[in-house]
Amino acid sequence: MTNGAADGLRPKGYPLFDFDMLGLKPILNKTLAANGFTEPTPIQNQAIPLALEGHDILGLAQTGTGKTLAFGLPLVAHLLELHGKPDPKTAKALILAPTRELVNQIADSLSMFTRETSLKIATVVGGQSINRQIGILARGVDILVATPGRLMDLMDRGAIQLHTVRHLVLDEADQMLDLGFIHALRKIAPKLGSPRQTMLFSATMPKQMEELSRAYLTNPRKVQVAPPGKAADKVSQSLIYVEKPSKNAKLREILRRDPEALVLVFGRTKHGCEKLMKGLVDDGFNAASIHGNKSQGQRDRAIKAFRDGAIRILVATDVAARGIDIPGVNYVINYELPDTPDNYIHRIGRTARAGREGETIALVSAEEIDLLVQIEKLMKTTIPVAEGTRPQAVKMEKPNRRGGNGGGNRRPQGAGQGQKKSFGQAPAGANTGKPQQRQRRRRAA
Repeated sequence: MTNGAADGLRPKGYPLFDFDMLGLKPILNKTLAANGFTEPTPIQNQAIPLALEGHDILGLAQTGTGKTLAFGLPLVAHLLELHGKPDPKTAKALILAPTRELVNQIADSLSMFTRETSLKIATVVGGQSINRQIGILARGVDILVATPGRLMDLMDRGAIQLHTVRHLVLDEADQMLDLGFIHALRKIAPKLGSPRQTMLFSATMPKQMEELSRAYLTNPRKVQVAPPGKAADKVSQSLIYVEKPSKNAKLREILRRDPEALVLVFGRTKHGCEKLMKGLVDDGFNAASIHGNKSQGQRDRAIKAFRDGAIRILVATDVAARGIDIPGVNYVINYELPDTPDNYIHRIGRTARAGREGETIALVSAEEIDLLVQIEKLMKTTIPVAEGTRPQAVKMEKPNRRGGNGGGNRRPQGAGQGQKKSFGQAPAGANTGKPQQRQRRRRAA
């Protein structure tokens, strides 16, 4: 959950409010003040009053703009008005998110508002003991935060009944569509109680998202603080054209420019990210990785070490990195461009969070020119070139079933070209996949 002033961004037609103007219970006002929440961000400014009135919400905003508070504060406020404990094996509110990390982040953020109340929050994700989760749900919870895959497993076992759910939140809904969770959602939604309030939040608005909102939201109020496909205002983007075999050398050159920076490096595949991370460690870099092949404990420890600064470089896939809310990330490096242009926006949204500035660098080979064209088309901009000359596009190699081209060789055949620059010198400026790949990603979450 992010804080920060609105930086002068007052959406037209939405006067800026103070949190103490909302008529919240004293415990919520006290918590807001104690945690430094004084002035809402633009998405909070628009969404919170409407959500408190009970409207369904379709929220579009860049990552790092405070979406969790935008739905979390009204949700907790509504639940505090209800009386009575939840029945065994039931929940009053359900929040669905695509990854374990995002589920944990949401629960941690909401816990600051429920800590001194009787409200109980539970999380259910893959990679953890399902028997322990069954035991927790047996007592009933007020707010259940879950990945769709694990929730379906628990429903199949009779561990949770959803007919008492009167509040549904779909966070990072576009990513859930990318991972194939739409099928799970179609099975979950009919089990929910009615009438209910539904809030759907997303950083992008693909066509399928419009269909999703029509199916599950009733007369929603649309709140939007940035056009879909637009990067955060304080993200400085640049790209470096480099031959594929030289990417490893170029990456190391970039990392050595600012050894104390927190750097998030994105690769395309699980095996490739692991290979890339091990190569960096062998070369003396302080690095860790997170991806679907890591256990939940391994992923949690890596993120904590990165957040604390014990690890300076985190190598991640798109799926694993969703939910990383670390305001101190200085740089995002796209070692490989994503297969889907929307994911590029999500990646670079991991920096410049909570009003801070950040820098992103993309290493682009000839095989990725077509992907770059799609990204720039979506963003309606041309990313500034920091180094190299644009090569002629060539056909990209398809990753093999064992992870393919994600990591490259640790000892490159050639060094990167172009004059060395300081790290911060760059100028300012829906993953469908194969069915088998989507299924593997769903299980990973």
